[in-house]
Amino acid sequence: MIDTSATPARTEQPATEYAVIVDGLVKEYEGRRVVDGLSFAIRRGEVFALLGPNGAGKTTTIEILEGYRRPDAGRVRVLGLDPWRDGDRVKPRIGVMLQSGGIYPTATPRELLELFAAFYPDPLDPRELLRLVGLEEVSRIRYRRLSGGQQRRLALALALVGQPELLFLDEPTTGMDPQARRLTWSIIESLKARGITILLTTHFLEEAERLADRVAIIDHGKLVASGTPRELMHHDADSLTIAATTPLDPAELARLTTVDEARSLADGRVMLMTAQPLEALVELAIWARDRGILLTEIRVGHQSLEDVFLRLTGTDVRE
Repeated sequence: MIDTSATPARTEQPATEYAVIVDGLVKEYEGRRVVDGLSFAIRRGEVFALLGPNGAGKTTTIEILEGYRRPDAGRVRVLGLDPWRDGDRVKPRIGVMLQSGGIYPTATPRELLELFAAFYPDPLDPRELLRLVGLEEVSRIRYRRLSGGQQRRLALALALVGQPELLFLDEPTTGMDPQARRLTWSIIESLKARGITILLTTHFLEEAERLADRVAIIDHGKLVASGTPRELMHHDADSLTIAATTPLDPAELARLTTVDEARSLADGRVMLMTAQPLEALVELAIWARDRGILLTEIRVGHQSLEDVFLRLTGTDVRE
């Protein structure tokens, strides 16, 4: 089910079960709260997706977890430690895949991996990492000459070089072509199989739907929903999601006797809320037949994660 009220840090389960605990986190800039009482926890060994529109507070939250910003209130624990006060002990145990920046533009992938490997007592082999992310053929090409997708794959390799217990992946597949994206997904799945905990942010909702064990959706610094992708997508059990070859009018559909409410979703689809899904199917079929409308999709009690995200956070574009 969708859970927006639980405070994970206060559960009866031991804190050692969690790689990350966020309890009542608050961060303000110039009197404006960008993170407002946020609470969630990430179990060791799971892939956890933190989702939200631009300006929702994701980046600030992650920077606090990485130890780069100090919280104004609340409690944060990363691998059992305070990331701000115990940064020297936390940073060697985490890997951070940045969205952009922080890399020498004239260095090659091989040089960068060898440099980063020198920072750790037991690093992974740079040559093996180049093979893992599919960059062997461009290992001697300067970073600035790599494609956007190749730069993202190199950023992933750099995050892995220190064999982290906890991995932060910020928009890991942005700029990648479909083949590279699928390769990255496979790598993430293999890391999970090895017991590495992963905190993922992404605007590709299909990515979160496939990879994440659990999802938290935040908006305006607050938690608005959390659960497994399946729980979130099946939350509205008494509903029909429909699409047609012609535009559908939610107001007209809401007038069906078996429909309590009709909502517009992404891509022109409409969700019908009903306490009588079987009867609504029959009435909907008759309604469509009488109007010569061809229904191309009918789903009972199921939405995509993108539908859930847009319903909870709105459809307005944010900068």
